[in-house]
Amino acid sequence: MTGYGRGEADQAGTKFSVELNSVNRKQSDIVMNLPRDLTALEPRIRQALNEKISRGRMNVVVALHEGTDGSRNLALDTGLARSYHEAMLTLQKELSAPGEITIGTILQAPGVMRSPEYSVDPDNVWPAVERALAAALAELIKMREREGKHLAKDLIHRLKVLRKEIKEIRSIYPEVVKKYRSALLERIEKAGLNLPVEDERLLKEVTFFADRSDISEELTRLESHLAQFAHHLRKNEPVGRTLEFITQEIFRELNTLGAKSNDAGISQHVVACKSELEKIREQIQNLE
Repeated sequence: MTGYGRGEADQAGTKFSVELNSVNRKQSDIVMNLPRDLTALEPRIRQALNEKISRGRMNVVVALHEGTDGSRNLALDTGLARSYHEAMLTLQKELSAPGEITIGTILQAPGVMRSPEYSVDPDNVWPAVERALAAALAELIKMREREGKHLAKDLIHRLKVLRKEIKEIRSIYPEVVKKYRSALLERIEKAGLNLPVEDERLLKEVTFFADRSDISEELTRLESHLAQFAHHLRKNEPVGRTLEFITQEIFRELNTLGAKSNDAGISQHVVACKSELEKIREQIQNLE
């Protein structure tokens, strides 16, 4: 599921910020971007995220922002600047190159002027990072919950469509054996065979067909699976993987039902069910 969250916290004049960005993915995948001094906090951050988020690709950006009290100055490497100057003069002399070597040229040389090194103790600043992370997580989860409610409404609508199709199949099914018996009698009559309606062989054939095409158990299991799907969809907890499993079971029952039915009308309803179920399967991959 998609979502975004940002949190900030201060400690000893230093501000820490955490940004979380999640996109849909079937499994959990966390990508971290931490300052060098805070890399030791990665396992703690990962654990905190895994306790709240079970699916999706999560991008985590942690930053620290130094205080602005003006008490710290830029670092100037005078020795390195002198070496650059001497090297430039030597090169200029060897190449007989015209031009003036200015202080600006030297200051632009790598490493001469830089921000002062700033280091923090990960253990000391973890409480602040944890507070920022908690705030970002809360905002992210709210956004994901809003998306989840929207997806749930769509899934409930599709469940209603499935129930309607299955209800149609159940109403058609009792006529299948009657249609087969009539078609069988018609073929016997066209073949010129003089068999009475009560002939034992005819009754056995019809009974065998009825037993082979009996889909009552599949229909009952399908209705049970749909009820379980709706039940888990109402839970206030991660249910994405459970719904995936139930969806696989529904597909399995539909395949069996379609193979056993031996009726064009039922087959059309089975195809409609599979089409709707495929849309459901795509949607639940986005659920937590």
